[in-house]
Amino acid sequence: MAAVEIPTKVLPNTTGPVKMPVIGMGSAPDFTCKKDTKEAIIEAVKQGYRHFDTAAAYGSEQALGEALKEAIELGLVSREDLFVTSKLWVTENHPHLVVPALQKSLKTLQLEYLDLYLIHWPLSSQPGKFSFPIDVADLLPFDVKGVWESMEECLKLGLTRAIGVSNFSVKKLQNLLSVATIRPAVNQVEMNLAWQQKKLREFCNANGIVLTAFSPLRKGASRGPNEVMENDMLKEIADAHGKSIAQVSLRWLYEQGITFVPKSYDKERMNQNLHIFDWSLTKEDHEKIDTIKQSRLISGPTKPQLNDLWDDEI
Repeated sequence: MAAVEIPTKVLPNTTGPVKMPVIGMGSAPDFTCKKDTKEAIIEAVKQGYRHFDTAAAYGSEQALGEALKEAIELGLVSREDLFVTSKLWVTENHPHLVVPALQKSLKTLQLEYLDLYLIHWPLSSQPGKFSFPIDVADLLPFDVKGVWESMEECLKLGLTRAIGVSNFSVKKLQNLLSVATIRPAVNQVEMNLAWQQKKLREFCNANGIVLTAFSPLRKGASRGPNEVMENDMLKEIADAHGKSIAQVSLRWLYEQGITFVPKSYDKERMNQNLHIFDWSLTKEDHEKIDTIKQSRLISGPTKPQLNDLWDDEI
Protein backbone atom coordinates (compact mmCIF):
# COMPACT_ATOMS: atom_id res chain seq x y z
CA MET A 1 0.00 0.00 0.00
CA ALA A 2 1.67 3.17 -1.20
CA ALA A 3 1.73 6.16 1.13
CA VAL A 4 -0.71 8.90 0.16
CA GLU A 5 0.71 12.36 -0.57
CA ILE A 6 -1.19 14.73 1.73
CA PRO A 7 -1.70 18.42 0.80
CA THR A 8 -0.43 21.02 3.28
CA LYS A 9 -1.40 24.48 4.44
CA VAL A 10 1.32 27.04 5.20
CA LEU A 11 0.67 28.41 8.66
CA PRO A 12 0.67 32.20 8.93
CA ASN A 13 2.33 34.20 11.71
CA THR A 14 5.16 31.74 12.36
CA THR A 15 8.92 32.17 12.65
CA GLY A 16 9.37 30.69 9.16
CA PRO A 17 7.29 28.72 6.68
CA VAL A 18 5.61 25.89 8.57
CA LYS A 19 3.67 23.40 6.45
CA MET A 20 0.76 21.71 8.21
CA PRO A 21 -0.65 18.54 6.58
CA VAL A 22 -4.39 19.12 6.13
CA ILE A 23 -5.28 15.78 7.72
CA GLY A 24 -3.85 14.59 11.01
CA MET A 25 -4.36 11.63 13.30
CA GLY A 26 -6.26 12.63 16.42
CA SER A 27 -5.67 11.08 19.82
CA ALA A 28 -8.43 11.63 22.36
CA PRO A 29 -8.41 10.35 25.96
CA ASP A 30 -9.21 6.70 25.19
CA PHE A 31 -6.04 6.52 23.08
CA THR A 32 -3.92 4.86 25.77
CA CYS A 33 -6.54 2.17 26.45
CA LYS A 34 -5.67 0.57 23.14
CA LYS A 35 -3.02 -2.13 23.35
CA ASP A 36 -2.15 -1.45 19.74
CA THR A 37 -1.61 2.31 20.10
CA LYS A 38 2.00 2.16 18.94
CA GLU A 39 1.15 -0.15 16.06
CA ALA A 40 -1.67 2.17 14.97
CA ILE A 41 0.64 5.19 14.84
CA ILE A 42 3.37 3.31 13.00
CA GLU A 43 0.74 2.03 10.55
CA ALA A 44 -0.46 5.63 10.10
CA VAL A 45 3.08 6.75 9.27
CA LYS A 46 3.37 3.94 6.72
CA GLN A 47 0.09 5.05 5.10
CA GLY A 48 1.30 8.64 4.77
CA TYR A 49 0.11 10.39 7.94
CA ARG A 50 2.62 12.98 9.14
CA HIS A 51 0.43 15.19 11.36
CA PHE A 52 -0.31 13.88 14.88
CA ASP A 53 -2.52 15.70 17.36
CA THR A 54 -2.31 15.20 21.12
CA ALA A 55 -2.69 17.17 24.37
CA ALA A 56 -1.36 17.10 27.90
CA ALA A 57 -4.88 16.29 29.12
CA TYR A 58 -5.35 13.30 26.80
CA GLY A 59 -2.75 11.13 28.50
CA SER A 60 -1.56 10.08 25.03
CA GLU A 61 1.66 12.10 24.76
CA GLN A 62 3.85 9.27 26.06
CA ALA A 63 2.40 6.62 23.73
CA LEU A 64 2.63 8.97 20.76
CA GLY A 65 6.21 9.93 21.59
CA GLU A 66 7.31 6.31 21.88
CA ALA A 67 5.65 5.40 18.58
CA LEU A 68 7.14 8.32 16.66
CA LYS A 69 10.57 7.57 18.11
CA GLU A 70 10.26 4.00 16.89
CA ALA A 71 9.03 5.13 13.44
CA ILE A 72 12.07 7.40 13.13
CA GLU A 73 14.44 4.63 14.27
CA LEU A 74 12.87 2.26 11.72
CA GLY A 75 13.68 4.82 9.02
CA LEU A 76 10.00 5.28 8.10
CA VAL A 77 10.14 9.03 8.61
CA SER A 78 12.39 11.82 9.88
CA ARG A 79 11.47 14.31 12.61
CA GLU A 80 11.51 17.07 9.98
CA ASP A 81 8.74 15.24 8.06
CA LEU A 82 6.44 15.13 11.09
CA PHE A 83 3.98 17.73 12.35
CA VAL A 84 3.18 17.29 16.05
CA THR A 85 0.58 19.34 17.93
CA SER A 86 -0.03 19.39 21.66
CA LYS A 87 -2.09 21.57 23.98
CA LEU A 88 -1.81 23.53 27.22
CA TRP A 89 -4.31 22.31 29.83
CA VAL A 90 -6.39 24.72 31.92
CA THR A 91 -4.45 23.99 35.14
CA GLU A 92 -1.33 25.42 33.44
CA ASN A 93 -3.17 28.22 31.68
CA HIS A 94 -1.34 30.85 33.75
CA PRO A 95 1.50 33.09 32.49
CA HIS A 96 4.23 31.58 34.71
CA LEU A 97 3.27 27.95 33.95
CA VAL A 98 3.09 27.97 30.13
CA VAL A 99 6.78 27.45 29.32
CA PRO A 100 7.24 24.71 31.98
CA ALA A 101 4.08 22.96 30.74
CA LEU A 102 5.41 22.88 27.18
CA GLN A 103 8.80 21.67 28.39
CA LYS A 104 7.04 18.85 30.29
CA SER A 105 5.07 17.87 27.16
CA LEU A 106 8.28 17.80 25.13
CA LYS A 107 9.93 15.55 27.69
CA THR A 108 6.93 13.17 27.67
CA LEU A 109 6.86 13.15 23.86
CA GLN A 110 10.68 12.74 23.69
CA LEU A 111 10.85 15.67 21.28
CA GLU A 112 13.04 18.77 21.13
CA TYR A 113 10.28 20.96 19.73
CA LEU A 114 6.60 20.93 18.76
CA ASP A 115 5.29 22.09 15.41
CA LEU A 116 2.20 23.64 17.00
CA TYR A 117 1.23 24.41 20.60
CA LEU A 118 -2.35 25.36 21.42
CA ILE A 119 -4.20 26.82 24.41
CA HIS A 120 -6.68 23.97 24.92
CA TRP A 121 -9.60 26.04 26.30
CA PRO A 122 -10.14 29.76 26.99
CA LEU A 123 -10.30 28.89 30.70
CA SER A 124 -7.91 28.78 33.67
CA SER A 125 -8.29 26.63 36.76
CA GLN A 126 -6.46 25.87 40.00
CA PRO A 127 -2.85 24.85 39.21
CA GLY A 128 -2.06 21.22 39.94
CA LYS A 129 -5.68 20.14 40.42
CA PHE A 130 -6.48 17.99 37.39
CA SER A 131 -10.03 16.80 37.05
CA PHE A 132 -12.35 16.18 34.13
CA PRO A 133 -14.89 17.55 33.86
CA ILE A 134 -13.51 20.70 35.48
CA ASP A 135 -15.35 21.80 38.62
CA VAL A 136 -16.58 25.37 38.02
CA ALA A 137 -15.54 26.17 41.61
CA ASP A 138 -11.90 25.62 40.56
CA LEU A 139 -11.98 28.16 37.73
CA LEU A 140 -9.84 31.29 37.98
CA PRO A 141 -9.77 34.44 35.82
CA PHE A 142 -8.08 33.73 32.46
CA ASP A 143 -5.26 36.23 31.90
CA VAL A 144 -5.37 36.06 28.10
CA LYS A 145 -2.72 38.77 27.60
CA GLY A 146 -0.26 37.26 30.08
CA VAL A 147 -0.76 33.70 28.88
CA TRP A 148 -0.41 34.69 25.22
CA GLU A 149 2.82 36.56 25.96
CA SER A 150 4.12 33.29 27.44
CA MET A 151 2.96 31.41 24.33
CA GLU A 152 4.88 33.93 22.23
CA GLU A 153 7.90 33.29 24.47
CA CYS A 154 7.62 29.54 23.69
CA LEU A 155 7.90 30.44 20.02
CA LYS A 156 10.91 32.71 20.60
CA LEU A 157 12.65 29.99 22.64
CA GLY A 158 12.26 27.54 19.74
CA LEU A 159 10.15 25.15 21.81
CA THR A 160 7.43 25.25 19.16
CA ARG A 161 7.31 26.36 15.51
CA ALA A 162 3.81 27.83 15.73
CA ILE A 163 1.27 28.80 18.39
CA GLY A 164 -2.50 28.88 18.42
CA VAL A 165 -5.68 28.22 20.35
CA SER A 166 -8.52 25.73 20.62
CA ASN A 167 -12.22 26.19 21.37
CA PHE A 168 -12.11 29.98 20.90
CA SER A 169 -15.28 31.77 19.74
CA VAL A 170 -15.13 34.81 17.44
CA LYS A 171 -15.48 37.08 20.47
CA LYS A 172 -12.63 35.34 22.32
CA LEU A 173 -10.46 35.50 19.20
CA GLN A 174 -11.16 39.23 18.92
CA ASN A 175 -10.08 39.69 22.55
CA LEU A 176 -6.89 37.73 21.88
CA LEU A 177 -6.08 39.60 18.66
CA SER A 178 -6.40 42.91 20.51
CA VAL A 179 -3.51 41.99 22.85
CA ALA A 180 -1.38 39.65 20.68
CA THR A 181 1.96 40.66 19.17
CA ILE A 182 2.07 37.39 17.23
CA ARG A 183 -1.31 36.27 15.95
CA PRO A 184 -2.54 32.71 16.59
CA ALA A 185 -1.81 30.53 13.58
CA VAL A 186 -4.58 28.02 14.30
CA ASN A 187 -7.91 27.68 16.11
CA GLN A 188 -8.89 24.03 16.65
CA VAL A 189 -12.62 23.60 17.22
CA GLU A 190 -15.45 21.14 16.85
CA MET A 191 -16.54 21.21 13.23
CA ASN A 192 -18.48 18.70 11.16
CA LEU A 193 -21.40 18.62 8.75
CA ALA A 194 -23.88 19.00 11.64
CA TRP A 195 -21.85 21.85 13.20
CA GLN A 196 -20.47 23.88 10.31
CA GLN A 197 -19.52 27.07 12.20
CA LYS A 198 -20.04 29.45 9.28
CA LYS A 199 -19.49 32.65 11.31
CA LEU A 200 -16.25 31.34 12.80
CA ARG A 201 -15.03 30.16 9.40
CA GLU A 202 -15.61 33.60 7.90
CA PHE A 203 -13.85 35.36 10.79
CA CYS A 204 -10.79 33.06 10.75
CA ASN A 205 -10.55 33.32 6.98
CA ALA A 206 -10.61 37.12 7.14
CA ASN A 207 -7.95 37.15 9.87
CA GLY A 208 -5.53 34.58 8.44
CA ILE A 209 -6.20 31.95 11.12
CA VAL A 210 -6.21 28.31 9.97
CA LEU A 211 -9.09 26.26 11.36
CA THR A 212 -8.61 22.64 12.43
CA ALA A 213 -11.70 20.50 12.98
CA PHE A 214 -11.86 18.01 15.80
CA SER A 215 -14.76 15.50 15.85
CA PRO A 216 -14.95 15.94 12.05
CA LEU A 217 -17.15 12.83 11.85
CA ARG A 218 -19.19 13.95 14.86
CA LYS A 219 -17.87 11.19 17.07
CA GLY A 220 -16.90 11.95 20.65
CA ALA A 221 -19.58 12.69 23.22
CA SER A 222 -22.55 11.67 21.11
CA ARG A 223 -25.84 10.92 22.79
CA GLY A 224 -28.26 9.14 20.51
CA PRO A 225 -27.88 8.89 16.74
CA ASN A 226 -24.88 10.40 14.97
CA GLU A 227 -26.39 13.17 12.80
CA VAL A 228 -23.54 12.81 10.30
CA MET A 229 -22.64 9.14 10.10
CA GLU A 230 -26.29 8.00 10.23
CA ASN A 231 -27.63 10.62 7.80
CA ASP A 232 -29.60 9.15 4.87
CA MET A 233 -28.99 12.15 2.62
CA LEU A 234 -25.23 11.91 3.17
CA LYS A 235 -25.43 8.18 2.45
CA GLU A 236 -27.01 9.02 -0.92
CA ILE A 237 -24.27 11.57 -1.70
CA ALA A 238 -21.58 9.07 -0.67
CA ASP A 239 -23.10 6.28 -2.78
CA ALA A 240 -23.28 8.57 -5.82
CA HIS A 241 -19.51 9.14 -5.57
CA GLY A 242 -18.67 5.56 -4.59
CA LYS A 243 -17.35 6.87 -1.28
CA SER A 244 -18.17 6.55 2.43
CA ILE A 245 -20.02 9.12 4.54
CA ALA A 246 -16.74 9.72 6.39
CA GLN A 247 -14.98 10.52 3.10
CA VAL A 248 -17.77 12.92 2.08
CA SER A 249 -17.53 14.63 5.49
CA LEU A 250 -13.77 15.10 5.27
CA ARG A 251 -13.93 16.17 1.62
CA TRP A 252 -16.44 18.89 2.56
CA LEU A 253 -14.04 20.22 5.22
CA TYR A 254 -11.15 20.13 2.74
CA GLU A 255 -13.17 22.09 0.18
CA GLN A 256 -13.85 24.74 2.85
CA GLY A 257 -10.09 25.12 3.45
CA ILE A 258 -10.32 23.43 6.85
CA THR A 259 -7.71 21.06 8.30
CA PHE A 260 -8.96 18.13 10.37
CA VAL A 261 -7.87 15.45 12.85
CA PRO A 262 -10.14 12.38 12.70
CA LYS A 263 -9.50 9.72 15.31
CA SER A 264 -9.46 6.21 13.89
CA TYR A 265 -7.08 3.35 14.67
CA ASP A 266 -8.74 0.92 12.26
CA LYS A 267 -6.27 0.27 9.44
CA GLU A 268 -8.88 0.35 6.67
CA ARG A 269 -10.69 3.47 7.95
CA MET A 270 -7.40 5.29 8.48
CA ASN A 271 -6.62 4.59 4.84
CA GLN A 272 -10.10 5.58 3.61
CA ASN A 273 -9.77 8.93 5.39
CA LEU A 274 -6.72 9.73 3.25
CA HIS A 275 -8.49 9.06 -0.05
CA ILE A 276 -10.38 12.33 -0.34
CA PHE A 277 -8.07 14.44 -2.49
CA ASP A 278 -8.70 13.19 -6.04
CA TRP A 279 -12.46 13.83 -6.41
CA SER A 280 -14.92 16.66 -5.63
CA LEU A 281 -18.38 17.28 -4.26
CA THR A 282 -20.84 18.84 -6.69
CA LYS A 283 -22.68 22.14 -6.31
CA GLU A 284 -25.84 20.12 -5.61
CA ASP A 285 -24.01 18.16 -2.89
CA HIS A 286 -23.04 21.41 -1.19
CA GLU A 287 -26.60 22.73 -1.39
CA LYS A 288 -27.92 19.57 0.27
CA ILE A 289 -25.22 19.68 2.97
CA ASP A 290 -26.19 23.29 3.72
CA THR A 291 -29.65 22.06 4.80
CA ILE A 292 -28.39 19.77 7.60
CA LYS A 293 -29.76 20.77 11.01
CA GLN A 294 -26.99 22.36 13.08
CA SER A 295 -26.23 21.63 16.74
CA ARG A 296 -23.11 21.61 18.90
CA LEU A 297 -21.94 18.20 20.14
CA ILE A 298 -19.23 19.16 22.65
CA SER A 299 -20.79 21.64 25.08
CA GLY A 300 -17.64 22.25 27.14
CA PRO A 301 -15.23 20.79 29.71
CA THR A 302 -16.86 22.07 32.92
CA LYS A 303 -19.45 20.82 35.37
CA PRO A 304 -21.92 22.46 35.32
CA GLN A 305 -21.61 23.93 31.81
CA LEU A 306 -20.77 27.63 31.44
CA ASN A 307 -23.37 29.86 29.82
CA ASP A 308 -20.85 32.22 28.21
CA LEU A 309 -18.20 29.75 27.01
CA TRP A 310 -19.27 30.01 23.35
CA ASP A 311 -20.72 33.54 23.48
CA ASP A 312 -23.93 32.24 21.85
CA GLU A 313 -22.24 31.82 18.49
CA ILE A 314 -23.21 29.45 15.72
